[in-house]
Amino acid sequence: DVQLQASGGGLVPPGGSLRLSCAVSGFTSGPHGIGWFRQAAGKEREGVAYIHSSEGTTLYANSVKGRFTVSRDNAKDTVYLQMNSLKPDDTAVYYCAVGWPSIPLIESEYDYWGQETQVTVSS
Repeated sequence: DVQLQASGGGLVPPGGSLRLSCAVSGFTSGPHGIGWFRQAAGKEREGVAYIHSSEGTTLYANSVKGRFTVSRDNAKDTVYLQMNSLKPDDTAVYYCAVGWPSIPLIESEYDYWGQETQVTVSS
């Protein structure tokens, strides 16, 4: 039974930082991709970052490039999303997902999804 648990969200002022974690358990299907997605109120879900579990290849949405960094700790089966220079527009619920995406930032490419964690950027 594959489970993903996202955590680390919270309230942070503009310009602040947060680190989200995604703990993956029960996944035994070899190399895979892990994506971070977010959905703001009234908007569609968008992909923000991606990392390959073994190659370490990363990809970012233009809206977060240079501010967000995705990394992994395979020993802990955990993927991180370091978010710096946060803006009010980054306010959203954030999700992590696992799959074998051909297009890494497209949600339909993923098979397993975790619970969300709320990120609020506000003064």
